[in-house]
This record gives sequence, C-alpha cells and structure tokens, in this order.
Amino acid sequence: MFSYGIVMTLQPAVFGKVYATYGGIFVVLAIICGYWVDRKRPDRFESIGSVVVLIGVAVMFYFPRGIP
Repeated sequence: MFSYGIVMTLQPAVFGKVYATYGGIFVVLAIICGYWVDRKRPDRFESIGSVVVLIGVAVMFYFPRGIP
C-alpha cells in the first residue's frame, strides 16, 4: 500500500486533479453501494459528508488555476 502512494506522487502534475476526482467519486459510490447492496441507509452525516466531498471535487477539478 505504501508503494501505491509513492507511485501517485511520480505522476504528472495534472494527474492530481484526476486522482482527487477519483477519490471523491469513490467515497460517494461506496455510500451508494452500501445502500443498494447492504441495504444500509446512509445517515445524515454520511449524506452531508458525501455532498462536501462532491463540492471539494468540483473545486479541485473545475476552478481555474493561476489566479493571483
């Protein structure tokens, strides 16, 4: 697992946005999968957390860079 984290740091700089987006979508899909497969309804904090994660993904991925 440690080497997986090291390999990610060796990728081009643009890869960080893609990796962050992947992580955010993974979190949300894990909650959805828990709902569909395990029949575990997300509580209020899991729902709020997934919205926060998606807002963070949007900020990292869509906001322009290089603004002074």
